[in-house]
Amino acid sequence: MLATIGHSFVARFPFRHLFSLLVFAVAQAGAARDASEASISELEKELETIDTELNSLAQISLNSGVGSIGYRSATFPNAKGKTSIKIDLGQDFRIDEIVLVPTLWRDAQSGFILDGFPLAFDIRIGRDDEEGTLVAEIREESDKLPGIGPLVIPASGETASWVKIETSRLSQRAFDGLYIFQLSEVLVFEGEKNVALRKRVIPLKESQDLDAWNRQNLVDGIVPYVMNSAKGLQSRALVAHGTGEPVIEIDLGEVLPLSGIRLHAADQSDTVPQAYPGDYGLPRRFRVEAAKRADFSDIQVLLEGKIDSIYCTGPMMDWQFPETNCRYIRLVATEPYLSNMGQTGPSKIAFAEIELHSNGRNVALGKAVTSNFPPVGSTRSLSALTDGNNLYGEILPVRKWMNQLAQRDQLENRRPFVTAQLAEHYAQQKINLKLMFWIAVILIAGIGFLILYYRRRSRRQEALIRERISANLHDNLGANLHAIGLLGDLAKEAVDDPEELIDTVERIRLLTERTGRAARDCANMIEATDLFQDLVAEMKRDSKSFLADLKHDLSFGGEDFLKQLSRRRRIDLFLFYKEALINIIRHSGATSVKTRLVADGKEVRLTVTDNGHGHEGEFPASLQRRARLLGAHSRVTQPDSGGTQITLILKTQKFEFFK
Repeated sequence: MLATIGHSFVARFPFRHLFSLLVFAVAQAGAARDASEASISELEKELETIDTELNSLAQISLNSGVGSIGYRSATFPNAKGKTSIKIDLGQDFRIDEIVLVPTLWRDAQSGFILDGFPLAFDIRIGRDDEEGTLVAEIREESDKLPGIGPLVIPASGETASWVKIETSRLSQRAFDGLYIFQLSEVLVFEGEKNVALRKRVIPLKESQDLDAWNRQNLVDGIVPYVMNSAKGLQSRALVAHGTGEPVIEIDLGEVLPLSGIRLHAADQSDTVPQAYPGDYGLPRRFRVEAAKRADFSDIQVLLEGKIDSIYCTGPMMDWQFPETNCRYIRLVATEPYLSNMGQTGPSKIAFAEIELHSNGRNVALGKAVTSNFPPVGSTRSLSALTDGNNLYGEILPVRKWMNQLAQRDQLENRRPFVTAQLAEHYAQQKINLKLMFWIAVILIAGIGFLILYYRRRSRRQEALIRERISANLHDNLGANLHAIGLLGDLAKEAVDDPEELIDTVERIRLLTERTGRAARDCANMIEATDLFQDLVAEMKRDSKSFLADLKHDLSFGGEDFLKQLSRRRRIDLFLFYKEALINIIRHSGATSVKTRLVADGKEVRLTVTDNGHGHEGEFPASLQRRARLLGAHSRVTQPDSGGTQITLILKTQKFEFFK
């Protein structure tokens, strides 16, 4: 029996509800971020991808010192100022890509920032005097504006002879807050060739044609970056000196069609500040000659170049010339660089690399170099001019370099957002872990409390069960045994009357059987779960047995509500009724009994009325005990017609978890 009680305790214990509460709490904690946001694993994967890509891209290393800045328009009173610039390519080209390089400003708080880059503009390409085709429409809200890297605009490969940039919203110049349009460089690529190099620039309004901001600086090929590809081997620039005109010769090994030359200025090592100006070792005038024969007997002059001032110099300087088939190239410094600010001293020449372009490809890479000027020191070598490396490593094609800088710029702008999101998620995760910890602590404490509570309640139920068994034995068996004793006395007196003796013995036998049934019922009421499913039928059966010699009127109301009572309450209600009948039989002397049991959604009311000699004294203790076990209110009254009326009122409960 007690094992049954323990099983009932485990079955009723709400572990499932507690687990559901924990799952709900964890789900609520995990739902703290918006569903549209990426998860921690997604952000970590994205950050890893960004870092991996950044490690493979060229660095945005900025040029220092004095030099060409780019193009600067006239100023405007507000951001709505409209202006445009047009680059006349001179002939038709197939446009694959347009690159805009911004002018940069060193801000005391933010570091390097864009300066005068338009917030909204269109880019058109076309031929002759036609309106042209719109290839890009950049707006401030389109998140396509660059950081400090170049902006790469893919084109359709359409044939065009001009490129036009039209602004519709300007930004402020950092220096004085005036609205202005500035760009460092515009590169227009047909394949790997920059077809905008040194072409005519036509502004809509007059530009500020100062040395550093001359309109032609927009297409001089000089950008504010130093090529730092982040891979390859470091190479020290060639520095040579002597007397007379320095001459450098390169043998391409075969006849190739050449169309351009790119000179890389000597790197100023890693020393900060630089020991020399950016034009160190660059000739003021030079000539590029070509030949198919080694003795230059078939010489052709490809280029007469000049560097008028430091504003014409940069880390890389490009010149183009008509395509010419040749094998041997000779660069002659007709006005070489002189020491001591050009006053006296030996002639010098210095380059980090010399590139010769054929169909956009550097065909001088790895080729043999000779010179009439010996290198300075053992660490300098003529081979440095064609080894494809500078002080930072591998020299990239310009278009590829610009694309890598643009990609790095986008990734570096994205990375702080990803790290901020991760930090926010980590902080929320930390809060969630704390929340889950305290939820777990509360749940564990709650489980412990409920275990103790149920254990204590189980013990109390055991005591109540014992009390019920004791009450049942007292009420049922005690009454029957008392009746058997009385009938035994009657049997002694009826020894001389056989018929009366037989009747008395028969009654004793019936009471004995009833006592056995009562004993069995005491156990069955506790252990069986299928007893007292129909309370009305049980009451009818027992009232007929107990009140066989009495007139009995039994009526019921609200039987559906009676069926909704818990099994324990049905048992206790039945035992109260049975105890009332026993008291009537034993004490009232009644000849008739009337029982009325009515139930609704609020209460159950039981009234048992007899026509006996009435009740005197206190309410019977056995009935008080039964009412207390049931949790009901009871009373005994004497109706005006006589007899006794026992009333029991049981308030029903919507939830009966512990009954």
